[in-house]
Amino acid sequence: MTGTTLDSRVRAAADQLLTASDTRTPCPPVRELLPDTSVATGYAVQSLLTRARLDSGRTVAGRKIGLTSPAVQKQLGVDQPDFGVLFDGMGCPQGTPIDIERLLQPRIEAEIAFVLGADLDTDDIDAATARAAVAQVVPALEIVDSRVAGWDITIVDTVADNASSGLYVLGDDTRELGDTDLRTVEMTLTGRDGQALSSGNGAACLGDPINALVWLARVSREYGSPLRAGEVVLSGALGPMTPVGPGDEFTATLTGLGEVRARFTTGGGAA
Repeated sequence: MTGTTLDSRVRAAADQLLTASDTRTPCPPVRELLPDTSVATGYAVQSLLTRARLDSGRTVAGRKIGLTSPAVQKQLGVDQPDFGVLFDGMGCPQGTPIDIERLLQPRIEAEIAFVLGADLDTDDIDAATARAAVAQVVPALEIVDSRVAGWDITIVDTVADNASSGLYVLGDDTRELGDTDLRTVEMTLTGRDGQALSSGNGAACLGDPINALVWLARVSREYGSPLRAGEVVLSGALGPMTPVGPGDEFTATLTGLGEVRARFTTGGGAA
């Protein structure tokens, strides 16, 4: 397999995902276009998508971590998380209804967001250095989305598709991390009528959300894009994700951290 052939296939996959995003029409799995299904090939596609967005004037707001649940890793046949890039415009104000027509096949999950107060760009990143770099912890909702029709994804599909990133909402409650044990945070996600839709805890996220941050900091540095002060990092889900429909409302409560809410339009731009 020559480099030229590999590049053309990677670019074809990136173009397919860009078209799906631009036309708001889900596409077939990109694994059918690629020469292999390795994680590295998925990130090569993602890198092209990131470059296209930066060239169009977008800026990086942070990163998201995915596949932090051992059950999901087992389902996709992987032994590590993945990551995607958060761009400006993906963060949604908590009090403003989210236009559901911005999304294709949305699902929602509750997470912990880290707001970095310092760069994480050294070669000795561990839990202590990661904690020291965190300026604030915030309850968050990630609205994941897939450009791949029917969420028919494997690891290479989701990595290529910017780790199935969509939008996100940060709560108004912000706290210093200090010595808070995030493993013990209990999460409950409820719907419009108060019915519990999802639950979990910090330990469900790679054993500790700090472990997820350490993993991301190390991998981001290896890929040449270290985490920078001011960036938002979404930890990965504390519990199962839930489908999103027009007019839906969600509230996530994270013990010791506060709550975060999201409300979606009924379609056609109406609140």
